[in-house]
Amino acid sequence: MSSTVVMYSTGTCPYCIMAERLLSAKGVTDIEKIRVDLNPELRSEMMEKTGRRTVPQIYIGNTHVGGFDDLSALDRAGKLDLLLQSA
Repeated sequence: MSSTVVMYSTGTCPYCIMAERLLSAKGVTDIEKIRVDLNPELRSEMMEKTGRRTVPQIYIGNTHVGGFDDLSALDRAGKLDLLLQSA
């Protein structure tokens, strides 16, 4: 799969790590990580785009998935694979 996956994250976020593991298990090899802990302007950009303050914030293609709980729920519902294939 060659989906474009973008993840706003920090260096110490356990949910970011779990999201990465789940995506890796789905065959995603390239995740563009945007470290909001290293650049406060990027956190502001993330909050403006997503309306959320917490990380991770995950985009698959142009679709804002949300955080790890949202990603996990999509997977349990059987919709994550479809989203990854269509992105």
